[in-house]
Amino acid sequence: MSHTPDTPARDPWADLNPRQREAVEYGRGAHADSAGPLLVIAGAGSGKTSTLAHRVARLILDGTDPHRLLLLTFSRRAAAEMERRAGRVLQTVLGMSGGQPPALPWAGTFHAVGARLLRDYASRIGLSEAFTIHDRGDAEDLMGFVRHELGFSGAKSRFPLKGTCLAIYSRAVNSQAPLEGVLAKHFPWCAQWEAQLKTLFGAYVQAKQDQHVLDYDDLLLYWAEMMKEPAIAQELGGAFDHVLVDEYQDTNRLQAEILLAMKPDGRGLTVVGDDAQSIYSFRAATVRNILDFPSQFSRPAHVVTLDRNYRSTQPILDASNAVIAEAPERYAKQLWTDRASAQRPQLVYVSDEPGQARWVADQILARREAGTRLMSQAVLFRSASHSAALELELTRRNIPFVKFGGLKFLEAAHVKDVLAVLRWAANPLSRLSGFRVAQLMPGIGPATAARLLDAMAQADRPVDALTGFSPPAAAAEDWKAFAHAFVALNDAGLAWPAHIDLALRWYGPHLQRLYDDAVVRQADLDQLARIAGTFASREQFLTELTLDPPDATSAQSGQPLLDEDYLILSTIHSAKGQEWKAVYVLNVVDGCIPSDMSTGDAEEIEEERRLLYVAMTRAKEDLQLVVPQRFYVHQQSGMGDRHVYGTRSRFIPERLLPLFEILPKARQGAPAAAAAAAPTVRIDIASRMRNAWR
Repeated sequence: MSHTPDTPARDPWADLNPRQREAVEYGRGAHADSAGPLLVIAGAGSGKTSTLAHRVARLILDGTDPHRLLLLTFSRRAAAEMERRAGRVLQTVLGMSGGQPPALPWAGTFHAVGARLLRDYASRIGLSEAFTIHDRGDAEDLMGFVRHELGFSGAKSRFPLKGTCLAIYSRAVNSQAPLEGVLAKHFPWCAQWEAQLKTLFGAYVQAKQDQHVLDYDDLLLYWAEMMKEPAIAQELGGAFDHVLVDEYQDTNRLQAEILLAMKPDGRGLTVVGDDAQSIYSFRAATVRNILDFPSQFSRPAHVVTLDRNYRSTQPILDASNAVIAEAPERYAKQLWTDRASAQRPQLVYVSDEPGQARWVADQILARREAGTRLMSQAVLFRSASHSAALELELTRRNIPFVKFGGLKFLEAAHVKDVLAVLRWAANPLSRLSGFRVAQLMPGIGPATAARLLDAMAQADRPVDALTGFSPPAAAAEDWKAFAHAFVALNDAGLAWPAHIDLALRWYGPHLQRLYDDAVVRQADLDQLARIAGTFASREQFLTELTLDPPDATSAQSGQPLLDEDYLILSTIHSAKGQEWKAVYVLNVVDGCIPSDMSTGDAEEIEEERRLLYVAMTRAKEDLQLVVPQRFYVHQQSGMGDRHVYGTRSRFIPERLLPLFEILPKARQGAPAAAAAAAPTVRIDIASRMRNAWR
């Protein structure tokens, strides 16, 4: 690349610390041809994104064609941010006062790149070049349809629901583990159905092939299978001089197989991640990928550790370092910073969950009065249900909030219902949408829905078959109202976005009938209508919403659109990669962190430890870990609802307490005294849940 600078360029690497610069410059010079793979262990807040972007820019400046550089991330936004930052570095070093820096045409998510490659190679691997892609909702519906066709929906014993079936299938595909093992470890209550599930999954694969569709998992599975063909593997691996992977600790076995097949000797391969932040095993991600990476090549990977933190104060890092240091297997690192502070993180003992809610709300308002905006504060928790008492308290005090985690917008059943109405109207032959919508009406079950869809498939005009359909007597009135709405939605004279208003009017009574919290869910549908108004057509709306959906539901949040400032509530999983000035972590007690449902083996316990570490390292200046001395347990088998006495999380043993300020100060030692004075109830929910299915 040649360019005449418009102005003298400043040193683009001036802001990099020595470790970051080592990662950026690795493989240059006389030994470039013999340089092996590079592993960058990027501690929390250590400038990972900047380092990777600078390495991309360095490679391009050294002559790498941007078209021969593959950058893999886990979100479209991450890929766009990486491209933007690399471009900014290039503009700086080249002294460009204007114009566009080189684009990175192969920057994207694993799934997006996989889809593009499969499209290019479709004719060579037995795929139709016109294949379409099902999102998770569509895949779940197709699984449900096949499940019904095989007669499993009418099983006298409880057969796994379609969502569970897809989860089992996805886990087996992404972990590359035998179905028997997947069932035994992750879905023991479904183990009795192993033979039937194999039949179901075979039929599901056949249905996808018949309809020329792939699901998200197929985008990786077909890519991995394609790489098992030596000629294609050599051709595809040779198409890229460099492959760079962000968040490598979040990859599953299938993704690791793809990377190793593309760069079997490791040359040109750079992976960046942090084993201490590997928290997505429920998506089949495995920490083993990053722990074992250096030894997977004939020439061991060069490891660079980024341990300077640019986010948190040193007392927060001291406590976080101590928590993760208890892990038996990890890349050793001690995060450090030049951000000194006299304020230690706080370990706060409260009476119970209502007391926890009152304390956190008080602290939030106090910090707001002191100048910290609500948006600079976050409350984190292990499970989406843990914030219920706090949400009530925030609502009572008129503190607006948005909640991330739990259900994503398009995963909420009520949102899926309305979108299915619109999709069925747009394509009357869509069996997935029709199967869902028809069964929203009382009196119509799977058999009747299938009969309707068969009639529509055989008719010259599917709409006529729908309007002429004779439903069961119990559904007659509801069906008449729906048929009227369906015809109106197919009226060419109906202008967008009137379609969604019509669909919502029809769906309103069903929302009230189906959900006890219909008023809360209505906020989601109002949001859906607002989003729809920003698109030019129904087709554009349905397509774009699937590709880039909102992150949170209003059922899981307040309505921040109505306020200039709002508090962040988030599960720890959804908080990874984020940072806030003040962070409050709820329920730092055994049974919640670690969750009683995730203590079955050492691997699960260690991931729970990493969850707490991730939560703690989100804080920039103020960190509070809240320990309720009592919390409520709902409907445990044979025990009923009751209060149990909480003990501080095992991940903060006595020897670590000097790293924290204990609050309230006047009651130091009180938690132990209270626990000793009260009749302690020890629970083992995990064992109870396992025994319930034996």
